[in-house]
Order: sequence, then C-alpha cells, then structure tokens
Amino acid sequence: MTDTTTDDRSTRLRTGLRRRHMTMLAIGGAVGAGLFVGSGAVIGTAGPAAVISYAAAGVLVLCVLRALGEMVVARPVAGSLAEYSRMALGPFAGFTIGWLYWYLYVILVGAEATAGAAILAGWIDLPQWFLAAALLVVMTAVNLVSVRSFGEFEFWFASIKVAAILVFLVLGVLWVAGLWPHSPGGLDVLTGHGGFAPNGVKAIFTAIVAVMFAFGGTEIVTVAAAESAEPGRAVAKATGNVLYRVALFYVLSILLVVSILPWNDAKVLTSPFVSALDRLDVPAAGTVMQAVILTAVLSVLNSAIYVSSRMLYVLTRDGDAPAGLVRLNRRGVPVRAILLGTVAAWAAVIASYTSPDQVFKFLMNSIGVILAFVYLAIMFSQLRLRARLQREDPGSLTYRMWLYPYLSWLVVAALLAVLVSMAFLHAQRSQLIASLVSLAVVAACYPLRARFGRKPPVTVPPTLTKAP
Repeated sequence: MTDTTTDDRSTRLRTGLRRRHMTMLAIGGAVGAGLFVGSGAVIGTAGPAAVISYAAAGVLVLCVLRALGEMVVARPVAGSLAEYSRMALGPFAGFTIGWLYWYLYVILVGAEATAGAAILAGWIDLPQWFLAAALLVVMTAVNLVSVRSFGEFEFWFASIKVAAILVFLVLGVLWVAGLWPHSPGGLDVLTGHGGFAPNGVKAIFTAIVAVMFAFGGTEIVTVAAAESAEPGRAVAKATGNVLYRVALFYVLSILLVVSILPWNDAKVLTSPFVSALDRLDVPAAGTVMQAVILTAVLSVLNSAIYVSSRMLYVLTRDGDAPAGLVRLNRRGVPVRAILLGTVAAWAAVIASYTSPDQVFKFLMNSIGVILAFVYLAIMFSQLRLRARLQREDPGSLTYRMWLYPYLSWLVVAALLAVLVSMAFLHAQRSQLIASLVSLAVVAACYPLRARFGRKPPVTVPPTLTKAP
C-alpha cells in the first residue's frame, strides 16, 4: 500500500451538509422501519410494559450518544467511531471497530434493498431481485453525486417518517381522549388484558435486549459531523434532542398502540401501527403505512451506503485498507469506497434469494450485536480521551458527558449485562454467537494488516475543506 500526502485535496472530504440535514439525519437515524414493524414482537414479549423497555433502552443509547458527542465536539474527524478507538485504545481497536462497523452497514445495505424490493413487489409486477438491484443502483447514484445530495434525500425521507408518526400521535391521542368517532376513551385497554406487565418484570428486561438495537442509527449524525459546516454545534444540538425524540416517537407511539388495541391481539404482533389505524377506521391505512415503511427502508439504505463508504474512507486513510480507495472525485465524494460497499452488499442480496434460511440468516445474525461492541468501544474511548483532554486541552470540552466518570462506567456495566443476558436467552443466543464470530474474524485479520499495511498516521487527520 502506498502512502498519501495529507495536503492532497483529492483525499480530503468536503463540508456539504447543512444544519437542517444534520437535524433530520439524527431524527431519521432514531426512527427506522423497526419501529413500524419490529415493535410488534417487543409488545408481544413485554405487553404494555414495552414502553418501559423502549424508555430504558433509549436512555442507555442516549448516554452512549452523549459520550460520543463529547468526543466529536472536542475533536471532529471523519469516521469518528473508528478514529476515537484508534486515538484512545490503539491501532488494533481502530482497525477492528472500523471494519466491524463497515461490515454492519454493508450487510444492512443488502438487507434493506431486499426489504424494499419485497414492498415494491406488491405494487410492481417485476421480479424481486430486479427491484432490489434497482433500489441499490438508485441509492448508490444518490450518494455518488455529492454529500449534499445524500443529505437532501435523507432530509426528505426523515421528514416523511416524522410526519407519519406525528399524524399517528395526534389520532391516537384523540382516540384515547374520547374525541375520535366511536372511541370509548380512557386507558382501559392498557391494563385490561392481564395488567400493565402481564408477562412479569423479566419480560421487560428481555425486551430491552431486543429494543436496544432498534436505536441503531442514532450515531450516524456523529459520523456525518465532519462533513457539516458546523460539526460541533450540529452534533451538540442533534444529540441533545435525542431524548425527546425517543420519548415522542418511540415511547408515546407504543403507548398509544397498546392503548388502542389489546397487546395480545394477533394483528398488533404482526403490524402494530396498521392495526391501530384500522381500529380508528382510517381509510387506506395499510397502503399509506406500507408507503411510510418503504420510505423508512430507503432512508436506512441511503444512510447505510453513506456510512459504509465513510468508514472505508477512514480505514483507507489510516492504512487499514488499500490506499487507492481514499481518492475522491472533484465533488469530494469517495467514489471507490461507495462502489466497493455496494458491490459487497450484493453478496447479502444474492444470499437473501439463494439461501435465505442459511447464509442470509447467518449474515443477519452476524451483525446482530455488533452495535453493542461499537457502543462499548465508544464508552472506553470516551473514558480514556476525556482524561487526556482534561490534562492537555480542557478548553475543548464544551460538550460533556454527564456525571463523568461514574455514568460512563455504569453504561459499560449495562452494555456488558446485555451481552451476558443474551447468552441465556434462546432467541438472542444465535445472534451473540454469530456476532462474536464476526468479531473474531476481523480481529484475526489484524496481524496481516500490521505486516503488509502502511504505517498509520501519528497525527490527527487533516481538517476538512469546505465545499465551494
């Protein structure tokens, strides 16, 4: 691998994201298709007490994001997740976290393309593999144009998701308040089918394990911060508002679902939001919600392509991947990194149709708890870098983790407890084992990188150039 000069503009990202992009990117990251579909399984596990599971998992992820935000505001760099691990824990940690995170989002690209194709197949009479390919081509093209193009698409995707949820919240509140036609009003449904926690306290904690990973994507805003005009202010504002977004979009919406329909209704378990809207006699609720879910899928697909390319860019810049991938086009886009991620995602798409119950299932399981590994790396990095910054540059700590270091260590303990608990939960054990295999494979590759890769830079990566 050959070295690249740090003053070469062809290897330096440009700032094309505006504050509105960053705001909606944070919201879009917090609201995925899992809220509209996957929440049914969580409700089935914990009953109405699923709202507690979502609230607890949301607070845990919020603390992780706050710790990450502290580092981003103090030292905004592209690919922050891997870069901070490298700064605080060494090149092995940077290599491992970077490649795991890249792998996570590459598999998500394939999975979301497949999910989007399944929805479109209900409207368009074409083979699903063709529709998946079309979605990959379109969203890859969006990312190839410029980072601002990515930001614009994500802005509108997120806006549609937010609008849909707000409409649902308004209708749900009217139903509970007895102001909707034929509504009985009140919260009798919430506690009338076995109580608020019909499956006990253990079920609430079991659901937390599944819910925590539903918040994956909230950290994307910190990855994108280095390409925003005001990285420090953008991250501080975005991460600071995560709490009310979690409360509004997740906790309140789930509370309304289980207040409109019994938690053990079979329809709630399969499609909670559609079922709730059908109960309200909202016309074409199923079709409208399918369109919203498709938007959510495209949002994740768009973000996954972006994140995977930026993480590969960082790995390349630090000598952990072939140097040729670091080159950018005249618009400051890492074209080769984007294309390589898209090509790799085809493996997941092909597997989803040729071996859905074996290869594709393993691929999905293998990324199941990678976020937990990433979150742990974030917390350990924050603990190390916070102590270092307090000694060397205390003025940079304008955005701080709460109750340092006690809360940081408490979050570490909670994340470890989640991983340990998964070993004892039959439904989660396969994900833990497959993800540990992914971790072991990436870690085993580091000796090859140490022997054949170029020496990583000693200094912090160069500052970014502004887009013309």
